[in-house]
Amino acid sequence: MGMIVKHNLTAMNSNRMLGLTTASQAKATEKLSSGYKINRAADDAAGLAISEKMRKQIRGLTQASLNAQDGISAVQTADGALNEVHDMVQRLTELAVKAANGTLSESDRDAVQNEVDQLVAEIDRVSTTTKFNETYLLRGANGSVSGSLSYSKVAASLTSNSINFTQTSTNHIPPDPQTGTARLVFDTPIPGTTLAKTKYSGIKLTGSTATNTQISGKQITVGSTTYVLIESTSAVNSKADKASASAVVKAINDAKDPDGKGTSIKAFTSMDSMIAAIRRQYSSEIKSVTSYYDDVLGTIALKCESFADLNDAIDVSLHVGTDSSNDNKIYMNISQLSARGLGLNGLMMNGDDDDAATQAIDIIADALQKVSNQRASLGAIQNRLEHTIANLDNVVENTTSAEASIRDTDMATQMVEYSNNQILAQAGQAMLAQSNQATQGVLSLLQ
Repeated sequence: MGMIVKHNLTAMNSNRMLGLTTASQAKATEKLSSGYKINRAADDAAGLAISEKMRKQIRGLTQASLNAQDGISAVQTADGALNEVHDMVQRLTELAVKAANGTLSESDRDAVQNEVDQLVAEIDRVSTTTKFNETYLLRGANGSVSGSLSYSKVAASLTSNSINFTQTSTNHIPPDPQTGTARLVFDTPIPGTTLAKTKYSGIKLTGSTATNTQISGKQITVGSTTYVLIESTSAVNSKADKASASAVVKAINDAKDPDGKGTSIKAFTSMDSMIAAIRRQYSSEIKSVTSYYDDVLGTIALKCESFADLNDAIDVSLHVGTDSSNDNKIYMNISQLSARGLGLNGLMMNGDDDDAATQAIDIIADALQKVSNQRASLGAIQNRLEHTIANLDNVVENTTSAEASIRDTDMATQMVEYSNNQILAQAGQAMLAQSNQATQGVLSLLQ
């Protein structure tokens, strides 16, 4: 080539090769530092497209596995609540068998009925309040609306001619179709009134007690029945006899026609026993009656809560796949397991004989079977979901392995390449330096 200085082709060649080595080394450094073999589409366009498709499947299946796990948690929540319902229904069985025994008196069965009322109310409360992530699990579905309770049929039933849940006083609220609650207000109190001057003049008390006994208490008329609470008695003439509150109550209840007009009148010595009687008269629709002080009316009133209307089973779908097809969903149904749903509303075991308690045994057995069937269904769904999770996790693992072979850097191979490029870079730098020194020889010709 001769000795030229205008173009140092050797240095140019060394510099070009050094640039290629440096670029290759930069890519190797990028792959080693990121851990990915494909950091941009240009690294492997086809591999990137395949990898992202696999990532879509992996991300979707991972979330599907979490969905299935959430489904198991929901199932376990429902099953835990129904476990308590099972225990309460089993207790009802014990009480029914106990009340069916002829050795019990009427007062004994009343005591049994008190516990029955509380158990039925609690079963209904469990079904109303059990929820998972704001989804009510045991309420069923009112049409297409899941977890919505309706009381329109209850309100219509209570105010029908056959039940006639009304009050003579205007200061009351009828059953609300939205909440199922009703308010009943006591009639004008009856303090200081002798029995001979009241609507109960038809009762018979011995001696002078009928005219000498003053009664103090409350009364309320619901439907065709007047409920009387005798809170205390006093004597008009302290020197003469007076009847006790219990004696007055017994006399009223024993009288065939206490007011002479054929009205049904029931008397009590305690508020608890009176409101229990009101609830039991409407036991198929009313689950609880409680007394409270009404600030607006300035008087004691009764709050009545109803059993909700019967709903259809709730339909829960769990998406356990990465695609939109229906075979990626698992469906489960949970019935409304309220007191009405189990047929326990209106469950009665009281009375002077064992007829009601004997009938209650079969009613409770049916309720127990409904709870058992639902729990068995939930258990089967949970087992299925556990298999689903195992399968999803297996697919995620193997798909991740395939995606890693496309996307991830083989650190050992890439380190060999990096070391090779490092050596080449050092050699290239040395050769570039030597090439630049080679033209210095021309200076000897210029001296």
